[in-house]
Amino acid sequence: MEIPPVSHPAWRDIVTGKTQPPFEFLGVKFYLGYLSSQIRWNSSAETIQRGVIDLRNVFARNADLPSVQRDLRQIFKEDILSGCMNELAEVREKLSRGKRLLLAGDEEILKRVPRGAWIGGTIPYFMTEDGGLSTRDKLYVTELPDYIEIDSVETYDETTIGNVYSDIPNKGFSIIIMPASSATHMEFALNAPRYKDFASRPLIGWISGVHLNDVGKLKPKVIVGGLNKILENGAVVCHMKLPDTHIAELGIVNIFEQGGGDTIIFPETGFTAREVEVNGVKTNFADYIIGKNLDTKLPLVADYLGAMINVSFQSVDKLKKEVHLYAPVFAGMAYKHAKPVKDYVGQFTSQVPPFIGQQVVFSCNCILNYQYSGLEGKKVGDITGPTTFGEVAYQLLNQTMIYLKITDLTGS
Repeated sequence: MEIPPVSHPAWRDIVTGKTQPPFEFLGVKFYLGYLSSQIRWNSSAETIQRGVIDLRNVFARNADLPSVQRDLRQIFKEDILSGCMNELAEVREKLSRGKRLLLAGDEEILKRVPRGAWIGGTIPYFMTEDGGLSTRDKLYVTELPDYIEIDSVETYDETTIGNVYSDIPNKGFSIIIMPASSATHMEFALNAPRYKDFASRPLIGWISGVHLNDVGKLKPKVIVGGLNKILENGAVVCHMKLPDTHIAELGIVNIFEQGGGDTIIFPETGFTAREVEVNGVKTNFADYIIGKNLDTKLPLVADYLGAMINVSFQSVDKLKKEVHLYAPVFAGMAYKHAKPVKDYVGQFTSQVPPFIGQQVVFSCNCILNYQYSGLEGKKVGDITGPTTFGEVAYQLLNQTMIYLKITDLTGS
């Protein structure tokens, strides 16, 4: 994680003895023991400030040590977590104080959130600091930092979503939420790379969903909290500006790699595939999957100049001889079936970049990762967020964890 600056009040609280965390790192115990004796003799502002600077330096010089990382997480817990699970009463209290929130939760609890500065989407699955969690009674809350300025909150449909990249502020980024299987979701998935200003500025977000027991019974939704507006089709987008001292960047964690098997090329872009070319030979895709006994829990993977992008299987219809997918395949792109993954949680944890905790403003993970790998109660690193029916990092993704980090260019 990024070490908070000396201006953070927690450093002074520790130096003056106002707070006394149970530190694990032996070096800081020794230093604070020495410092407390110095302050007893001289408690001037200058002595305390020097102690704050030196204490931070002790942590900074030893930041790679696991014990130091755990101590930092303990001290700066609220700063490190990109978001956390909240009771409805806690969300109401935050909104009453004018906080700007991104919310994820079951539809019934989202409907009870009062009008305010928030946008949200339906989902009852989450990555929490204690591991994967399914709940209808709590909300996942991402509180926007004070240095972020909200430029506007917009809604789009399938006829206007093509403007989304052009609407992102020059010095900023945007967060988007769309209901799964809506016309807007389908339009964006198929055509985002063709939109004006595609990938010119960061666009991150997720596809809202429902409890897996409610698939086909309830429709996913998005909500504009300021208008108390609920949409079954459309996208809600929060466009945000950053000060010149900060910069936003998107990242993905994809544990899947292309396997060493056949190369598959699709003649048409879409969510459904029939005829394909396998190593240059035309064949029916459903017959190919059945004949090869492919594990459809493993996605197809395309190599975008080193970025591995997944396309997940939804179903294989033996009678109609067609394959349905959770994200579109693109005509002419070469795909391969993914390599098997032995240690799912270990793979995720090892790929989460170190020390990004405080910089992560938003993250989400795919419901297929949660479902196929039994992530209930299991942690995949320190990043938290909703578990979704699809992810957006410039374009639609599947079976991927994505995150938005914001870096303070001053290094403070």
